[in-house]
Amino acid sequence: MVGDEDREPLLPGAAVAPSNADGPKLSAVCDPSRLAHRIVVLVLMCFLGFGSYFCYDNPAALQTQVQLDMKVNTANFMQLYAFYSWPNVVLCFFGGFLIDRVFGIRLGTIIFSLFVCAGQVIFATGALFNAFWLMEAGRLVFGIGGESLAVAQNTYAVSWFKGKELNLVFGLQLSMARVGSTVNMNIMGVVYSQVKDLMGSAGHSTLGVTLMIGGITCLFSLICALVLGYLDKRAERILNKEQGKTGEVIKLTDVKDFSLSLWLIFVICVCYYVAIFPFIGLGKVFFMEKFNFSPLQAGAINSVVYIISAPLSPVFGFMVDRIGKNIIWVMCAVVVTLAAHIMLAFTFWNPWIAMSFLGVSYSLLACALWPMVAFVVPEHQLGTAYGFMQSIQNLGLAIIAIVAGIILDSRGYLFLEVFFSACICLAIIAVVMLYFVNLLRGGDLNLSSWEREKLQKQAALEAEKEKMRRESADWSRIRPMTAFAVRVRYLSRLGAQLPDHFCSHLSALSHRSVLK
Repeated sequence: MVGDEDREPLLPGAAVAPSNADGPKLSAVCDPSRLAHRIVVLVLMCFLGFGSYFCYDNPAALQTQVQLDMKVNTANFMQLYAFYSWPNVVLCFFGGFLIDRVFGIRLGTIIFSLFVCAGQVIFATGALFNAFWLMEAGRLVFGIGGESLAVAQNTYAVSWFKGKELNLVFGLQLSMARVGSTVNMNIMGVVYSQVKDLMGSAGHSTLGVTLMIGGITCLFSLICALVLGYLDKRAERILNKEQGKTGEVIKLTDVKDFSLSLWLIFVICVCYYVAIFPFIGLGKVFFMEKFNFSPLQAGAINSVVYIISAPLSPVFGFMVDRIGKNIIWVMCAVVVTLAAHIMLAFTFWNPWIAMSFLGVSYSLLACALWPMVAFVVPEHQLGTAYGFMQSIQNLGLAIIAIVAGIILDSRGYLFLEVFFSACICLAIIAVVMLYFVNLLRGGDLNLSSWEREKLQKQAALEAEKEKMRRESADWSRIRPMTAFAVRVRYLSRLGAQLPDHFCSHLSALSHRSVLK
């Protein structure tokens, strides 16, 4: 017999079909109701986004090669990141809708994976034919699939796992994403060197072949999407399990109801992330020029943020959940990030120190900032709030990527670091404003976990009392009539003469003067 812990339903309320209901008994790996099978599904989920995250930072890993082989300046180089972000300014609102209402989770995941593969192929083809505009078009197509694929990945996780399992699954998926980015930073330069040795010289053809080789990871992710779709369809048949839903309900009219606290959270998000991702996109050459690192060393240190984020994100998430005080944690993360950028700009200290600070603060901010949205908006507006937050984040990244390239071409890395530090200062101002707005309005953004839990219990108790009061009021309206009242009503309907002080439609003897 299979243990209860291995045969729990995938979702609350889902029926668990016996493994031999439709035929011979299934092995643990083949039975969708058992843990071994779900581990196989989890591995596929983690690798589903590996190719997308690996190829997202291909330009950063090959910045020198792209600029030399394609003969473009830094401003044009950063367009490769801007073109990734432009479609996601809009798709953040519609990705969940397409999965829920149009394609379904299985077909949607395959379609978005195909967009990622096609985008990378177009990107590499542009390099092969020395057409930079085609490379930009490839990044645009890649961006259409990249963010929506992440939504599909999370939807699969919610569909297959529940409760405390879900937190672990999200942590593992995030860690695998960081692994993809880290591997890209550390091996794409080596791959380019090997291809150059085979082809005899550097050039746009060498760059194109290197990017095509990197695209193999996208093909691998597409295979994972196909296998995952088959297993989900099979589980639906065996367990009568419904397709996963994102649960997102996007209503743009909700934007007018957003509070000042939520707008300040948006400002913090944009001002912080525009000082992280564009910096990583330009970081490899920065470390080579300022600190005289080799390309291999520069790629390694540029990936430190992702290396640290992989193990620390789940740890920080657990810590923030247990302690609370989200605004304080956000403030700590932003201040440490500012210190890291100042160190990189004005000192020649070992950059491993500053990049380690950057990795720790990046992980901490993500764990403390994004959950705050759920504290300031009603549940029915969460989809709109998160969609809008991602939309303006991508808009900010697209604009700042271009601005950063222009600053670097005209002023150099020192002014670029000053610009990033100014963005972080704006984030600090927004955090301070958020603290006082939350304090004055009695919000719960900065409460400790036990204070928040106490308030939630009180709210649940009050809701239960209100429910009982309404139920008692409903019962009082349908309370049975007494025998005396029934007799009076019966006599009145027969036409019998009743005293003036009787009221036949009430359940007791009453004076009419009292009812006036």
